Amino acid sequence: MTGAALDVALAYHRAWAGGDLDGALRYIADDIVCEAPPGLLSGADAYRAFLEPYVSQLVSATLIAAFGDDSTALVMYDSVTQLVAKAPGAECVRVEDGRIVHSWFIFDRAPFMAARAAMVGSGDAQGTAS
Repeated sequence: MTGAALDVALAYHRAWAGGDLDGALRYIADDIVCEAPPGLLSGADAYRAFLEPYVSQLVSATLIAAFGDDSTALVMYDSVTQLVAKAPGAECVRVEDGRIVHSWFIFDRAPFMAARAAMVGSGDAQGTAS
């Protein structure tokens, strides 16, 4: 499948996966609504605050699959972060006028929580993403 939303979703994915948060945010609408495990996020500033800790500790991201059309796209990937060795995720986005206006962001928080708990137990806790 090809389409405008898929093109935007892939460009957005390539940017953040390459560590370019500012580049990724160029594809985000100012009034984005994001449904994510931590809860509902509204606006580009809230979205940036959500994504920034993750991108700052990202080691790599491997695209698994991407599908879409002119209005909706789904991107699934697996990532490695400084905190966890395997962090699969998926994002289904709705695109209008070349920008993501709605995101359903899905990832498993359990590996991040376990890694943080282990760090706290060892006395080496730090503020990290997700």
